[in-house]
Amino acid sequence: MGRSLSAIVVPGIALALTGCGEREAEPRDAGSGGSPAAMPAPVSAAPARRLYAWAGDVDRADSDFLAVLDADPDSPGYGSVLATVPVDRRGTHPHHTEHRLSRSGVLFANGFLSGTTFRFDLSDPDEPGLLGSFEAVAGFSWPHSYERLPNGNVLATLQGEGPDNVDPGGLVEIDDAGSVVRSGSASDPAAPRALVRPYSLAIVPELDRVVVTSYDMGEDMGFSGGRRGRTHVVQVWRLSDLQVLATIDLPPLPGGGGDEQPGEPRLLADGRSVLVATFTCGLYRIVGLDGERPEAEPVHRFEGGGCAVPVVSGRFWVQSVPSAHALVALDVSDPSRPAEVSRLELGSRNFPHWLALDAPSGRIVIADRGDGEERLLVARLDPDSGALSLEDRFRDPGSERAGASFERREWPHGATGAARPHGAVFGPP
Repeated sequence: MGRSLSAIVVPGIALALTGCGEREAEPRDAGSGGSPAAMPAPVSAAPARRLYAWAGDVDRADSDFLAVLDADPDSPGYGSVLATVPVDRRGTHPHHTEHRLSRSGVLFANGFLSGTTFRFDLSDPDEPGLLGSFEAVAGFSWPHSYERLPNGNVLATLQGEGPDNVDPGGLVEIDDAGSVVRSGSASDPAAPRALVRPYSLAIVPELDRVVVTSYDMGEDMGFSGGRRGRTHVVQVWRLSDLQVLATIDLPPLPGGGGDEQPGEPRLLADGRSVLVATFTCGLYRIVGLDGERPEAEPVHRFEGGGCAVPVVSGRFWVQSVPSAHALVALDVSDPSRPAEVSRLELGSRNFPHWLALDAPSGRIVIADRGDGEERLLVARLDPDSGALSLEDRFRDPGSERAGASFERREWPHGATGAARPHGAVFGPP
């Protein structure tokens, strides 16, 4: 099999040639049903042996791509790049992927600057491929985050409407084939002055709710339509009909601040509690989620700013805090009183951002700019104490530093130079 921009042959790995519409996964039931009491279970109880990282070509001269890394802790090549899947598009600004690989093996990933969602087929870890892509759906545009519903479909946030990215955007349920199942607008007549840009989401099937944050990615990149400004609201939606129930103004933290730019909500282990982290380093609990008047309660402040993507594992919330050059673990068994239990300090020139969890092993992938170098690191979380440690063995072959560097000249798809990883997700066992 020869080289292709859709897939690349690597010694020992056969990659399928795929384009739009090829190797489509069998679509699941288009309804929003499934067990209302739980989210989809992990793909397996065994540790992942692949790690997939969605990366952008730094100089934008070559295609953006999905990198496949060896994540098998018992492998002599632990941390090495095994393959790449270019998307035949450049300058898309690879951003968020799903946070967990679905049972179907289809992974949604956004190239935010291009307003495009790419769909990868990772059902066979040794034959990754590109299924296709789409842009605006159901009248909404600029997709950002993706979470799986109990029925296996994706619920996606889209930041705007139409080609001009006009607020308020909405939510869209999409099946693995990329087809729209249903959608809802983020417009709220009860809060007409609120600036709403759906950013990320936490699905709460047990309460028939979705918690959606608001942050304007387009403003940072200079192409927001409609109103602009710093957002400070979180919305509560009804899951069953995708209707907005409340638009909540976040109150300032004690001492002020922390309420702007709501970023990432997460469902806790009890299946009913949701915490929301802001990019201004506040942490809020959504109270009264099952009632008519939910509110936001400030519960914690991380030092500094730029707080980014968290993960939840058991009773622990792990937060990336770039300004502190660290990961911080909180015990959130009492969601109203989080307590710090550990932190992993990475170094004064490290800026951790994206995190994703391999639940069976307690490993956390970190997209980091360390010493000005784009790289992936792996940490471990102790399930009993919440202690964080760096996985030192995960590294480039022959390197003296932990982590997989993306500052390299050669990739399996060619000599395209340095790349910047963002969304990353552990694969199947």
